[in-house]
Amino acid sequence: MVSKDQRRRQLAREKFERQQQRRSVARRKTRRRNVIVASAVAVALAAGVAAYASAGLTGGDEVASAPPAPKNPCAAPAKGTPSKKTWKKEPAMSVDTSASYAAKLSTTCGTIELKLDPGKAPHTVNSFAFLAGQGYFDHSRCHRLVDAGIHVLQCGDPTATGSGNPGYTLPDENLKDPRLKGGVYPAGTVAMANSYDGKDEKTRNSGGSQFFLVFQDSRLPPNYTPFGTITGGMDVLRKIADAGATSPDPQTGNTAPHAHVVIDKAAVTKS
Repeated sequence: MVSKDQRRRQLAREKFERQQQRRSVARRKTRRRNVIVASAVAVALAAGVAAYASAGLTGGDEVASAPPAPKNPCAAPAKGTPSKKTWKKEPAMSVDTSASYAAKLSTTCGTIELKLDPGKAPHTVNSFAFLAGQGYFDHSRCHRLVDAGIHVLQCGDPTATGSGNPGYTLPDENLKDPRLKGGVYPAGTVAMANSYDGKDEKTRNSGGSQFFLVFQDSRLPPNYTPFGTITGGMDVLRKIADAGATSPDPQTGNTAPHAHVVIDKAAVTKS
């Protein structure tokens, strides 16, 4: 006959195994979605699972409860709803490659300012400016924060699932930028996310609307179009990072920032 103590141990093991299985499913889904880089995200998720395996069961038979989520350090978003617009093809080129362009992201956590580089990444900057002008980024939530191995905040998906896109894809550009030397995207880089899997060349040229902001030097292979630099708001990004991220969502696999980062308004200006 099974004792109460043995039964508690059995139930704890079964619960742990179910949680591990759900996390495994989330990792597989992550590989299929539009990601910054599958290998780096997988490492971060694997580290989370390892941490859980070592600390998930404490005090003998008792299962440790999750710590309370950090408070949201950001303001409430402006009234409005995320865009549902899509387009059948990339917008016509209208960017002036000899000019300077600046972007301003007014977020619930503070203002982030960018300098865009149309000379090195004309298709990407042209699309970014077009989408900003269409209000595509307005009221969208930055859906992923990674601060282990790589240090990035990912935005630009109105669905906040990691799978949203404007209906068209962009060519990879500027992948030989000398700033990416040593396989590192330096702090302050603005780059496009894509669904390149690192193996199949058919998955290249798959950027869309999702972009990531690098707030600390991050080791990444040069597969993601760098199209600008952060000129203001690094303190805002640090505040967002300091609040931490959630565990991977079982449906999307995203590690969302605890800070509720919403782009109230995105604007691009030519100077």
